[in-house]
Amino acid sequence: MLKLRVITALVLLPVVLGAVFGLERLPFAVVAGAFFLVGGWEWAGMIGRLSPPGRLLWCLSLAVLMAAAELFRPAWLFTLLPLWWLLALAAVLGYPRNARYWFRPAVMVPVGWLVLVPSWMAVVELQDHGALGLAGPWALLFILVWVWAADTGAYFAGRALGRHKLAPRVSPGKTVEGLVGGVLLALLVVAAVFYTGWLEARLPALMLAALLTVLASVLGDLFESMVKRERGIKDSGTVLPGHGGMLDRIDSVTAALPVALAGLNWFGLPGGQL
Repeated sequence: MLKLRVITALVLLPVVLGAVFGLERLPFAVVAGAFFLVGGWEWAGMIGRLSPPGRLLWCLSLAVLMAAAELFRPAWLFTLLPLWWLLALAAVLGYPRNARYWFRPAVMVPVGWLVLVPSWMAVVELQDHGALGLAGPWALLFILVWVWAADTGAYFAGRALGRHKLAPRVSPGKTVEGLVGGVLLALLVVAAVFYTGWLEARLPALMLAALLTVLASVLGDLFESMVKRERGIKDSGTVLPGHGGMLDRIDSVTAALPVALAGLNWFGLPGGQL
């Protein structure tokens, strides 16, 4: 399994970095959109009671919404979207008691749009416009590092110190100690980069934006875990050998990047004038 994970990562890494650093907005949006549409196919499989043509139709609707988002670029969406993630938090905290209300196609169809379209928009906006005084590709990579650092810190802190379950009914492996360790490592990375002088930002505002982003990344992970648990599956798919599905790899990003842009906007940081 580890060998497969490493091989898959080595194959994907140059593709992803090549797209991030080598493509202009429109071709990059198309490449990123392809990844998100794969995630959309997996989401459609978790909606329940959808035939293969139904899944294709839902993915087509996702592509149409993504195209419309790129055409009209509704920047206001990033400011309002955290309200949706507050509802997602309520769903996670109330699981499994509340599953009968949201785990139905009439709800899961629009929820998939809310999960995938704004996160794809955020990826494209950051890669194109940049933020915090960084050029687009570097800004996108920097904010992704917040999420990766949080994942890494949570893994090691949870392994070493984990005692108290964070959300046992949703993801039994996650602990409060892991969450704290992940947040601390992510904020340490942000502060370290800030003191290099590369960023245009006020440290308190930057740390608040990073904190919200990291907490959102954990929520994105928990939300997808909750849907998979209710669906009775371990992975969202098998498209990435050794890693599971595409959604399994981008679940944290689906919440983190839109919330990051909202945080930049709320705290008046460069890149937040969207």
